[in-house]
Parts: sequence; structure tokens; C-alpha cells
Amino acid sequence: MTTFASDINHEPEPKAPPKSARRRSRELVMQGLYQWRVGGADEAAIEAYAPEMEDFAKADREFFVGTLRGVIAQREALVSQITAHLDRPFSELSPIEACVLLLGSFEMLHHPETPYRVIINEAIELAKSFGGTDGHKYVNGVLDKAAGDLRPVEVAARRASRSA
Repeated sequence: MTTFASDINHEPEPKAPPKSARRRSRELVMQGLYQWRVGGADEAAIEAYAPEMEDFAKADREFFVGTLRGVIAQREALVSQITAHLDRPFSELSPIEACVLLLGSFEMLHHPETPYRVIINEAIELAKSFGGTDGHKYVNGVLDKAAGDLRPVEVAARRASRSA
């Protein structure tokens, strides 16, 4: 019998912790925004299809619906907020990066109960899961800069505590 180095002292990979309802909702919003942006689906069609998606029952439905509707309704204002921090026109962003940035900006504006660093970290995870190789780095940079405009008090407090 042949023994491979990988067989010796092989411990199983640790399982990833289960996703929170909020994280699953963000993934579903991301997929819905992609359907809207790339496929031209309207929010009613996205909402009708969403319950068929994997793990929808484990998601925070209220957060999903409110965020999806909010991003679509406020897209122009959100794009304006983001544009100042981009190195190219918003229309030239990959669809994934664009959707993640819209979602992250919306959440920073409308969910003050969630720390901005959590929102940015969740956006990075979405970009890693759905986007290209380095898209998460771009999303991180843009949302970190946008946080200064969208959450100035929270950002200033964090910087002050880090320098103390």
C-alpha cells in the first residue's frame, strides 16, 4: 500500500461556522441586485424568485426585502455617494463590485446599528465569494473611504481610539 504525505497525521478541515441570517440575506440581496443590474429583472420578479433560492428560509426576510427595495429605489443617490471614491466611472465597474458597493453604502446609510467595519467586512466577503480575484480589495478601499462621508462620527471615534 502506498502512503502519501497528505495521509500522515491528516486532520479533517474545520467546518466553517454556520452563516447568520443577516449574512445569508446579504448574499441573497447581492444575487438579486446582480439579476437586476445584469439581467434587467425588476424587484417584484427578484422577490418572487428569492424563496426558491438555497437557504432562503434561513435568511432575514425583512432585511432582504428592505435592503433590495432600498438599494434599487435609491440607486442614483448611492452611486453619487460612491462616485467620489472611485478611480473610474461607476458604469465601468464589474457588476459584482458595483452591486456590493451599492449594498454596502445602503447599509451604512440605513443600518446605523451595524458598525461600519462589520459592513465593510461583509462586503469584502461578498466580493470574495461572487467577484473576481482582487475585487474585494477594491471594495474594501472604496467603502473605507466612503465610510468617512457616510459615518463620519463613527469613523472619527475609531481613528481616535486607535491613535490613543
